[in-house]
Amino acid sequence: MSLKNKPVAPTPLAPKTFAERVVQWQRQHGRHDLPWQANNQPYHVLVSELMLQQTQVSTVIPYFNNWLVQFPDIHALANAHEDQVLNAWQGLGYYSRARNLHRAAQYIVAEYSGQLPDAPELLREVPGVGPYTAGAITAFAFDKPAAIVDGNVKRLFARYFGIAGDLASSALNKQLWQLAERYTPTQNNRSYAQGLLDLGATVCKPRQPNCNLCPLQETCNALATDRVDTLPTAKKKKQIPTKQGYFLFSLTRAGVLLEQRPSEGIWPRLWSFPELEQASHKLSEHGSFKHVFSHYRLNAMVYSASSASGVERLHNTRVQRVAIEELEHVGLPAPIRKYLDTQLQLLNK
Repeated sequence: MSLKNKPVAPTPLAPKTFAERVVQWQRQHGRHDLPWQANNQPYHVLVSELMLQQTQVSTVIPYFNNWLVQFPDIHALANAHEDQVLNAWQGLGYYSRARNLHRAAQYIVAEYSGQLPDAPELLREVPGVGPYTAGAITAFAFDKPAAIVDGNVKRLFARYFGIAGDLASSALNKQLWQLAERYTPTQNNRSYAQGLLDLGATVCKPRQPNCNLCPLQETCNALATDRVDTLPTAKKKKQIPTKQGYFLFSLTRAGVLLEQRPSEGIWPRLWSFPELEQASHKLSEHGSFKHVFSHYRLNAMVYSASSASGVERLHNTRVQRVAIEELEHVGLPAPIRKYLDTQLQLLNK
């Protein structure tokens, strides 16, 4: 392509005009029926934002609604036992978010009498609240100016401003936050923040974006330079390793044998089948399951165990039998819960 025919990148809109376009679009075409938008209560926003970390909106909605039934306000959550919290979270994954939310509630009750602060710098001190979440709470709960940068905003900004390269790098991450701060308006912050997220989720999508519906299309760098499909720069795919796991299954009239896992590693502090360090030739195979984590795949072998096998004499204070009727109150990892439910259904046939 000659220099004469090379597409010319347009000049980005001024921050005020950019914000006005986003706000106007959001009010006409954005999402307005999400459950945490009903009254924009700070506690509801806090819960939704931690749930939405690395999880899609459609998945979060039923968990959010059930959460408010069990923990209707921040005091109820702060006073809850950790097992109750983890049990309510099971299936959402990334359980550190549940513990962070629990700790956040306890911190806010202790430090602010249950009232969330309305400034990003104060929210950043709350357990589990990073720069994005602090900005989101400030904007959505209090309608105050605060920059937000998540995956949707990164993709939108990378295309609109023509930013190439690894968006996870510290240099580009810093550039994106600087742009977000520069383009954050002084009013209508709730609509503006929601507009950015809605544009990224419904229009400026990762694949097959609807550029013809975008209010920013006339000054979008990627659209003008024919780079919509190549921005943001694709990450190099990492090969996910596969690991083996070995678990014991023991179900008697007294209940199922469970072990509370340590604070480090997978499923921290959740209850699971007791895990063996290696395969066993003394125990019979009971079944298997597979599970995919963010950093590896788990192929698990489950062995059948009984009191005769010495399971009852495990020297581990975290191992105990849990009555079947009490299982609904125990925090179990999703694959363990699924495996156990299948066995209980077979038992009841």
